[in-house]
Amino acid sequence: MSNGVTETAGSVSMPVLGRWDGGSCPFDTGWRKLMMWVFIVGDGLIFAGFLAAFGFARAMTAEWPDQSQVFHLSLIAFMTFVLISSSATMASAVGCARDGDLAGASKWVFLTLLGGALFLGIQAYEWTTLIGEGARLNHNPWGVPLFGAYFFLITGFHGFHVLTGVIVLATLAWRMSRGVATSGGVELAGLYWHFIDLVWVFVFTCFYLL
Repeated sequence: MSNGVTETAGSVSMPVLGRWDGGSCPFDTGWRKLMMWVFIVGDGLIFAGFLAAFGFARAMTAEWPDQSQVFHLSLIAFMTFVLISSSATMASAVGCARDGDLAGASKWVFLTLLGGALFLGIQAYEWTTLIGEGARLNHNPWGVPLFGAYFFLITGFHGFHVLTGVIVLATLAWRMSRGVATSGGVELAGLYWHFIDLVWVFVFTCFYLL
């Protein structure tokens, strides 16, 4: 195949779509979705770096605080259930938007927004409780200074992403109420929301289970 617009198969010349020659939809993907994927990959690498550093620090530390003595694990499990469930409601919103049912999509977006807000509320309660017990970035009552540093850094970084997602969903819900939202906009919000849900699975596993 050449760089032009035709490809020869035997004696027949067939048109070939130039996917990367300045078109607006490379590989049939709009530039907005493409940029969202670029952001997700880059941001995912940042989270991976943080979690890898946390894993190294924990492996090099002889004694690590017992999670059951530090966290309210039942509350953390409920918080995780809320966020994972919000991923399901967001998927329903995307499905409705693709089918042209923006009224149904609006309902699911609102439920996703509530789930995100509830997650942030529980995380704020968790942070407040740990800070009240003496946890800080540079020290904590459980004897391993790095424990508090990594906890506040990684959960705070993820919480910032959830807060951003809640703001995006609130804006999307407002646009849907005015009838100016598009199915593409719902799908982009869904990609971002699924990403922060997936990241939380790894954060939850590293901090609260292992």
